[in-house]
Amino acid sequence: MTHAADRLLTVDEAAERLGTGVRFVRRLVSERRIAFVKVGRHVRVSDSVLTAYIEAHTVQPARRVRSDYGRAA
Repeated sequence: MTHAADRLLTVDEAAERLGTGVRFVRRLVSERRIAFVKVGRHVRVSDSVLTAYIEAHTVQPARRVRSDYGRAA
């Protein structure tokens, strides 16, 4: 899924992009919930992997159904 033009982010950069702490990204990596690249002992996450993760975990708002309460008879 990683494209040649994708930027590889450090764990710190990935955490900043997700708006989370570094521990959360490290847990995603250790649980193999996101794809990552090992460069020696360093872990990198591609930008497209984070984009896909964000899209897959985006929750759409629920559509409210109006009730008949409050209507005058």
